[in-house]
Order: sequence, then structure tokens, then C-alpha cells
Amino acid sequence: MTWEYFIYFAIAAVLLWAVGAWAAWKDKTTLAYTSTIVGLAVFFAFILAMWISLEHPPLRTMGETRLWYSFFLPLAGIIVYSRWKYKWILSFSTVLALVFICVNLFKPEIHSKTLMPALQSPWFAPHVIVYMFAYAVFGVATLMAILLLIKEKSLNSQLSARPEGALSSERTLNSQLDDLVYVGLAFMTIGMLFGALWAKEAWGHYWSWDPKETWAAITWFAYLVYVHYRQLPTHKPRLALWILLISFVLLQMCWWGINYLPSAQGSSVHVYGS
Repeated sequence: MTWEYFIYFAIAAVLLWAVGAWAAWKDKTTLAYTSTIVGLAVFFAFILAMWISLEHPPLRTMGETRLWYSFFLPLAGIIVYSRWKYKWILSFSTVLALVFICVNLFKPEIHSKTLMPALQSPWFAPHVIVYMFAYAVFGVATLMAILLLIKEKSLNSQLSARPEGALSSERTLNSQLDDLVYVGLAFMTIGMLFGALWAKEAWGHYWSWDPKETWAAITWFAYLVYVHYRQLPTHKPRLALWILLISFVLLQMCWWGINYLPSAQGSSVHVYGS
């Protein structure tokens, strides 16, 4: 399998995800599940074919990690849809996955069998795959936070007319958002543990405060701040949502922004995917 075939798999998968998103809006639950899952199977078939062709998991370059992110977004979307039946979630995951797919199509990167020794560790693949799933879950949580901020004025107006109903609605949405953050943080923590085991095998130490590792720690602590702040009886929901949005910005810095920082150029052992 070569990269030139990606466009065919991508078009088929996106069309299937789009049908699933349309079916969700039309309350055609069975079609929404079937179409989305088949689309995931088609997209993963390409990832698996690339895996076999490259003789290692496609995880070395940013383009290859975007493949996994494009796959995990609809997966996270269908999980959220099955749990809370949000009609918009499959549309969001499809559009965002399409954005990353288009980036890969218009800016293809080198995909070769060459793999530096540090990336040959058995801990490398699970480390990146688990992290990509956590990133996808946090992406969905971020959208929910934005929607909650937008709806805040509407909810406040409902408080005077129907205080109990408005409060119940707000609490439900925030509780569901918390569940997503807990899942994302759990997978991020597991990914960090896998990363520590990978670092020990590749470089001889679990943690060295490399620029990438430093930003990973900053991101992890940011989401931990959100989780603990939400447990305070006197917490302010709006401030909690802003903490979540800032955490997602830090996550983007950890994922790809680090590659553009002067401190990482020539010194970070994690800048290897060019």
C-alpha cells in the first residue's frame, strides 16, 4: 500500500461518516451506527495496510499521527453519541476529521520504512495511539465547553423563569462534560506511563524534562486543575470552562506547537518526524 491510495479510502470513509451524521439528525439510529462504523473500518483498513507496507505502525511523522487522529475523532464521536445521543456530535467529528484529512492530502509527508532506533521500542506505538485517542476525546470535550459558554446567557435567562429546569439542564451538561474529561485524562495518563517506559528503553531514563516532556506535564496538570477545581463546592462554572479551553490550547502546543519552538530545535529528542 502506498500513500497515493489514501485519497480513495479517505473519500469513502468521509462519505460514510457524513451519512452517519445525517442519519443522527434524522433520528435514524441504526443507520448512524452502521454508516459510521463501516467508515471507521474503511479508514482503519488504510492505516493497517500502511502498517504492513511500512513494516511498522504509521506513527513517525506528523502526517501519520494525523491519520490516527482522523480515525479516533469519529470513534470518539460514535461513543459519545451512543452514550448521550447528541445529534451534532457525529457532524462535528466528521468535519474535524475531514480537516485533518485535507491537511494530509494537501501537505503529504514522507512515509518510509526508515525508523530510527528510538522509535523501534514496543512501547512507542501504544504510547502514541493512546495519546491520539485522548486528544480526540479532549477535542469533543472542548467543543462541548464552547457550546456551554455560548448557551450560558440562555441558561441564565431560564433561571428566572424556570429555575429548577434550567439548573437541572446545566448540571446535566456539565456532568457529561466532566465524564469526557475524566476519560481523556485517564487515557492521557496511561499514554504518559507508556511514554515513560518507552523513554527508559530508548534513552535510559523515564523522564528528562525535554521540551516535549515539559509541555506534556504542563498539559496533564492543566486538565488535572480543571478536574479538581470542578470538585470545589464554590467553583464557578464559567471559569471551569475557560480552564478547559486553555488546557486544549496547551495540548495543541504539546502535540505540534513544540516543533516550532527554538528550545526544541536541535535539543529535543522528540523532534524526529520531519
